[in-house]
Amino acid sequence: MLKQRRICVDKVRASCHSAQGLSNRRTAMVIFPPDGGHQIAARYSLTAQPVLLSQPPRHPERAMVSVIIPTYNRAALVVEAVASALRQQTTRLEIIVVDDGSDDDTHQQLLPVLSQIRYVRQERAGVSVARNTGIGLAQGEWLAFLDSDDLWQPDKLPRQMEYLASHPDVRICQTDEIWIRNGLRWNPRNYHRKPSGHCFGDLLERCLVSPSAVVLHRSLMEEVGGFDENLPACEDYDLWLRIGWRHPIGLLPEPLVIKRGGHSDQLSATTPALDLYRIRALAKLLLRQPLSATQRQQVLAVMRRKCSIFSQGCVKRGRLLEATTVASLPEHIGSTGSACADRFLDQEFWDPLLQALG
Repeated sequence: MLKQRRICVDKVRASCHSAQGLSNRRTAMVIFPPDGGHQIAARYSLTAQPVLLSQPPRHPERAMVSVIIPTYNRAALVVEAVASALRQQTTRLEIIVVDDGSDDDTHQQLLPVLSQIRYVRQERAGVSVARNTGIGLAQGEWLAFLDSDDLWQPDKLPRQMEYLASHPDVRICQTDEIWIRNGLRWNPRNYHRKPSGHCFGDLLERCLVSPSAVVLHRSLMEEVGGFDENLPACEDYDLWLRIGWRHPIGLLPEPLVIKRGGHSDQLSATTPALDLYRIRALAKLLLRQPLSATQRQQVLAVMRRKCSIFSQGCVKRGRLLEATTVASLPEHIGSTGSACADRFLDQEFWDPLLQALG
């Protein structure tokens, strides 16, 4: 009989001032394997200010890696994802599956491997909350994310840990990928080419870092905050920008991830007004981060282009008020003082836009 224990996991806030709202608590059912060991800490908070909660990375090749797999109603796919994580040729590994309120047979499909993983079930709250829940439970010094529809090659983590050991100044790296859509291999465009090093300008244009390809040191999450739980999509774009404006991102140019797309439930296919979330991430960056003058101009330039394209789409749909609001955002945000900043950071500013365009 599997032991079951209810614990309270604090909602991890991804905003730069994430200390606000940490009193919100979410109850999750954690299924421990029979040999399940230690008590999981019930409180874990991430802040956006530099902190010294973790030591600088040492000997990555010897450190534990926590693999966090969020899933929702993907029973068949998540079993394959977990199997690919279990095949990693490394011994210091923990796998945490966060079931975001699935109503299919995900739990039953995972029964054969429950002794090898941690399975967490929570009320439906979205992928950002699911990943943050996994971060809060993780015991590893390094964190890896694996989407439930993706797969890893068996040497993915070992190769990345070797890379990190040989690049001690890097605290986050990713690998290349093989893209599969509807069962067929698909070649990425040149503009999808993954950057490396200090690549903030590239990251602004489009999301060029894949969660399933990333390994990062947990001190980065403690420094910049977790995934933004107010973003139902583009939450990864937002996080990589918060990391990339001040940290280099390493690249291991080997296709060690199989990225499977084309499903009807993908966020890119089911979330309306997708680019508005990217615009919101850029607004947060401008209002919350102490960017250099050059970086600030880079963000504003990309924001102007995105807002212009988005507002033109609003005009075509007859949404003239929304078109005017979005088109004026770069100038308002670019010139706003701290006294006015809260308006553009408030959920109440963005909700009417999303509802009108949804």
